[in-house]
Amino acid sequence: MPSSFCADQVKMISNCTVFPDEKSTMEDLKLSVSDLPMLSCHYIQKGCLFTRPPFPTDSVIELLKQGLSQTLSRFPPLAGRMTTDSDGHVFITCNDAGVDFIHANAGQLFVRDVLGATQVPDCFKEFFTFDRTVSYMGHFKPILAVQVTELADGIFIGCSVNHSVMDGTSFWNFFNIFADVCRGAKRITRPQPDFTRDSILISPAVLKLPEGGPKVTFNADAPLRERIFSFSREAILKLKDVTNKNSTKNVDCQLSAVEILGKLSNDTFGQNDNNNGTKVTSIIENWLKTSVLTPTDSTKTTIEISSFQSLCALLWRAVTRARKLPISKTTTFRMAVNCRHRLQPKLDPFYFGNAIQSVPTYASAGDVLSRDLRWCAEQMNTNLKAHDSGMVRRFVEEWESNPRCFPLGNPDGASITMGSSPRFPMYDNDFGWGRPLAVRSGRANKFDGKISAFPGREGSGTVDLEVVLSPETMAALESDSEFMQYVSS
Repeated sequence: MPSSFCADQVKMISNCTVFPDEKSTMEDLKLSVSDLPMLSCHYIQKGCLFTRPPFPTDSVIELLKQGLSQTLSRFPPLAGRMTTDSDGHVFITCNDAGVDFIHANAGQLFVRDVLGATQVPDCFKEFFTFDRTVSYMGHFKPILAVQVTELADGIFIGCSVNHSVMDGTSFWNFFNIFADVCRGAKRITRPQPDFTRDSILISPAVLKLPEGGPKVTFNADAPLRERIFSFSREAILKLKDVTNKNSTKNVDCQLSAVEILGKLSNDTFGQNDNNNGTKVTSIIENWLKTSVLTPTDSTKTTIEISSFQSLCALLWRAVTRARKLPISKTTTFRMAVNCRHRLQPKLDPFYFGNAIQSVPTYASAGDVLSRDLRWCAEQMNTNLKAHDSGMVRRFVEEWESNPRCFPLGNPDGASITMGSSPRFPMYDNDFGWGRPLAVRSGRANKFDGKISAFPGREGSGTVDLEVVLSPETMAALESDSEFMQYVSS
């Protein structure tokens, strides 16, 4: 379907401001060292496609407005605005200024039109407002906007929200509570957001911004292709098995060493001399406690590669191959990680705001392509495991020494940036007429190499990857046999 056809079908019906149904008593929230770098990023644009509700449109719109008003009282920062004090610190003022609510119509489009195409149709970009709005504009614009777009046989509920105010964990907690409230759940059992600001993420450092605010660090007008690649549970389990094959258990290596040292302890000099026997036993115990085993071709340590890491390794190899990079070119696979559980003491699992850091893994194109999937996955696995509380704190300290906005993009043509997560409960919402048919995003923060991971609608370990690449790279990826053998038709 031509992009212009989709765009021409989306017509605005109404636009209004929705306010919280209860007055906020929350104090200003200071932006953290994870929030501030996002001031140069576009607003998050995520939403869900549903079947058409079995009641009149006017009733649906009124239901969603009332539900949003009640939900905003549970999330006061979303109805606020940003302010910067005289020292340069940025806050969210919970002043009940309200959010935008847009009703649009695309009645000539059908669900099959927007889900059946191989390439993600451009009309999804019309299902969101605040297109290409930079998060710094939260000083002047609403922090949240909700657009409800009618299709002939469906409805899309899309949210645009300031990325300096929340990350994916916070976003989907809001979206799911919004759905629960609209459905009329008698009791909201989902965890409520935690608005505390007493962790290491709250810093006295000041981010100096240019006059007029920061800009995105990538070319938002570069030609791109976008496609959803779906992976079944069976395909992912097969991929995981391939990635983990031929690994030698570390315990086997340790047992071999214990056998050797054990024989020494049973030698005659140990039997005839109690002191010597004690010394050998002590050597064994100390060796097991302190030794660092160096893997060789025949004695590799056991690293259980996860399903998602296996999928990331597959993608890293395939995209690198599709880009036809020189073998000496350094490639980067960058992954956003949730720091809530990594910090000690831990943050609340539903800490409101951004609590993410970007963990890069580097390797030459030659290594990525000549080594196997396991090697690529192990590089990521090692970096992710190393990103503990100490590493999170080092990232914070490094940012404090040089405060700056997050440099999104792919300036060297050899980077992949993985965002979102298949663990997010994207389909765990029902506004009153059933679960979503699909999850989609807008044009925000998209560049060559930007990947977003969604759970598959079927659940049970299925994964959808929203892949954004240059047209020529996408064409090569679609012809990559190693990659495409795992993709659902």
